[in-house]
Amino acid sequence: MNQGRRRTLLLGCGFCLAMAVRVLVGGLEVARSVPAGLAFGTCLLALCWAARCPVRVSRHAVLIGFGGGLFLCLPALAGALAGPALLGAHRPGGSFLGWALVVSFVAVAEELFLRGALYDAVTGWLGETAAIVVGAVAFAGLHVPLYGWRVVPLDLAVGLWLGALRRWARTPAAPAVSHTLADLLGWWLR
Repeated sequence: MNQGRRRTLLLGCGFCLAMAVRVLVGGLEVARSVPAGLAFGTCLLALCWAARCPVRVSRHAVLIGFGGGLFLCLPALAGALAGPALLGAHRPGGSFLGWALVVSFVAVAEELFLRGALYDAVTGWLGETAAIVVGAVAFAGLHVPLYGWRVVPLDLAVGLWLGALRRWARTPAAPAVSHTLADLLGWWLR
């Protein structure tokens, strides 16, 4: 069996187990569960470690990630500007700092796994374009237990964008910065 194929299948199984852990820990409140998010992120980082996924951080990658994150926020910013009375209407409960730490940890773990370990494995098996698509589908799928099926089109598009950032930067650091920035700015744009 092709090394990339074997790694892809093993990482896919690990990803499904990580999602199952998240849902089991979070129960009916999985989207709001801090322990579920931390467990999920930890599982993903363990998979990255087992896959020996290298992460190269450069100024170039951070700048690509920063620009990509701002681009992801444009629709929310436009909506906030169109209806300022709605700004903050759907903000998550609790303190910003606690929420930001957990969300940042999960966002980085997701990107290191999806656009790092899984991306490299799929690229070795089917090529880089397939790696972008597989990562986007997995990204959309991981949000279904949290927010339902209605988020799939948006998350698929975001996943493709994050995959494109990975391709341009040649490292998962760029989508990690982008995803984290978009999530953090999302607190203020909801």
